[in-house]
Amino acid sequence: MFTELTTLLGLFPAKHFVPRLAWLDKASGLDARVERNYEELDRFLERVLEEHRHDSGGDRASDGDGGGRKECANFVDILLSLGDGEDDGSVGMFLSRDNLKAIILDMIVGATDTISTSLEWAMAELVKNPKAMKRAQEEVREAAGGGAEKVAEEDVERTEYLKAVIKETLRLHPPLPLLIPRETTREVVLRGGYEIPAGTRVVVNAWAIGRDPRSWEEPEGFFPDRFLLGCSVDFRGHDFGLIPFGSGRRGCPGAELAAVTLEVTLAHLLHEFDWALPGGMKGELLDIAETPGLTVHKKSDLILVPISRNSG
Repeated sequence: MFTELTTLLGLFPAKHFVPRLAWLDKASGLDARVERNYEELDRFLERVLEEHRHDSGGDRASDGDGGGRKECANFVDILLSLGDGEDDGSVGMFLSRDNLKAIILDMIVGATDTISTSLEWAMAELVKNPKAMKRAQEEVREAAGGGAEKVAEEDVERTEYLKAVIKETLRLHPPLPLLIPRETTREVVLRGGYEIPAGTRVVVNAWAIGRDPRSWEEPEGFFPDRFLLGCSVDFRGHDFGLIPFGSGRRGCPGAELAAVTLEVTLAHLLHEFDWALPGGMKGELLDIAETPGLTVHKKSDLILVPISRNSG
């Protein structure tokens, strides 16, 4: 469902550009695809809300005043506590049923899909570059204490090369190659004499910026080392040569959460297992072609064989 949604979001409906050509979207089947996807998502989100609404009656502990509260409340539970689709005036904030669904959908599409896509690209690039894979694994395992069974979040804080791998992955494969469109509120003249009138819709190509040879040496190669040796380039919007999360007031509010999630998850995968391609295939032959869409996924699925480092 969510793959179809991101695919649809990356298409260009004729009616959005030439309203008189709206019939083309109907004739091509695009309108039917949108309606079908909407109905599937709506049913799914309704089920999520109902499951949490029913579960909220259990797993409660006394709060000391005779009332009750749910232990370990999650994101959906908190949203439901702010309205549950009914305005009873008790909270001072009302979220309608559609509001709740929209927020949950934003979290899934804006966070889950982009993070999982970036993680897949990181693993693909590491498998394709065995030396980088070995170096990242050795760093993570040393930070965790050699024979430690698990890697902790504070261990990940001590890893420099792993963070460089994340940066290089986001440079080559930003999860959203075209950032969310913007509209200029006033006339702007950029360096070089480029005039952008007020009211212009601007689409920033983060993918092209990350591969610009004027900013990056060997831009098509995977070289995490470029971010070491005192390099201060960051991906949180301060350096315009690397903006996978956008920049400024309209930058992604979840950039910090995404960075931590990517680092910790990748650290666990590298710490717990060695990785190989099926059939003894060499990493250098791995296809890393991209598929177009709102989120850029690998054209072919990444299939890896996990080998426990304690198996032998």
